Amino acid sequence: MGKRKIVNESEVIRWFEEGKTYQWMIDEYKRKYDIETVSSMWGNFRRRRGLDRRIVRDDELIPWFVKEEHRWAYPLAMLRAEARRRAGKELTEADQNRLKNWMKMIQQENAVVHYEPDTEEGFFYVPRQAGDDDLIHRPKSKTTPRPNADRD
Repeated sequence: MGKRKIVNESEVIRWFEEGKTYQWMIDEYKRKYDIETVSSMWGNFRRRRGLDRRIVRDDELIPWFVKEEHRWAYPLAMLRAEARRRAGKELTEADQNRLKNWMKMIQQENAVVHYEPDTEEGFFYVPRQAGDDDLIHRPKSKTTPRPNADRD
């Protein structure tokens, strides 16, 4: 069996609790212990120890498989921020302000987010319709490729 790379587990758990990024941990381990690591090692450690995921997957707010070219669209970024807020995660002050303004705009326009993967824009705001009970126009079926792994 190979040498264990984690020098101090309680230190690493504290880093997760502080919200350090995998890249920060990679850099810190190289600096502090001269040990090369990769992000998958940190993700595996997180999963084995039952620590909270770094990202929030909310397939109720984002039920679509989103094409690569649409993954940084502003409506999607705002849905991700709202998913983090609903999950009780901290948002930066800038994200809080953007989300507040976006939610206000959605409400004033009586609109919801709609996704059409086969268009150049991908995401659109459409008028709220009967059955639109949240921030999105729900597709007939979810196309997200994987369910929220931490929900089970």
